[in-house]
Amino acid sequence: MLNLAHLDSFYGRSHILHSVSLSVPHPFITVVLGRNGTGKTTLFNTLMGLTDRASGKIEFFGEEISEKRSHQRARAGIAYVPQGREIIPDFSVKENILMGTYARSDGRTKIPDVVGDLFPYLMENLNRPGGLLSGGQQQQLAIARALASDPKLLLMDEPTEGIQPNIVAEIEHLIVKLNSEAGISILLVEQNVEFARRAGQFFAMMEKGRVVASGKMETLSDDLIHRHLVI
Repeated sequence: MLNLAHLDSFYGRSHILHSVSLSVPHPFITVVLGRNGTGKTTLFNTLMGLTDRASGKIEFFGEEISEKRSHQRARAGIAYVPQGREIIPDFSVKENILMGTYARSDGRTKIPDVVGDLFPYLMENLNRPGGLLSGGQQQQLAIARALASDPKLLLMDEPTEGIQPNIVAEIEHLIVKLNSEAGISILLVEQNVEFARRAGQFFAMMEKGRVVASGKMETLSDDLIHRHLVI
């Protein structure tokens, strides 16, 4: 589905990603692991065309997209739930969700049924300002906005970060459900190794802007975790 070859990415003069090559298969959950500052978020921003400069190859379902603009990549079927959620606090729940429809290729501007099925609380509070929601509810809103674009691939950057502990399990369950029932491929940045092993079928380990190991989840050894995750 997604193939990266010799991908380099920069913020100004800072060279963050170094010749990243990776294949993300469909329809599975692939988990990106690594210590803080290893380039995981930059990888996602590069996939969406949000860094200052990038080189290399990004192929999505056989189409080369590395020269496409961010909105064109979104319209091709890639949706992004960024770290920190980045909802618009003064917009209503409905307005935040409908922002995702601008990336749809079919021109539909209605909240899709999958959002109503997965997030009944949001549907009951469509007129409430997004900024008044709890952290967990805002994360649901960010996911709902992404789903409104009808994605084939969902990028999720640490979706349980800053979420109250009693809601983390709900978010984790939702991620698995989106993949297993909705058939959406997910590329997930996650620090919780136990959840990564439960939910993911594939992994990529990053260190200093490079992918140092990748493969099926059953090959994620304790030795790899100790070398590249344990501080």
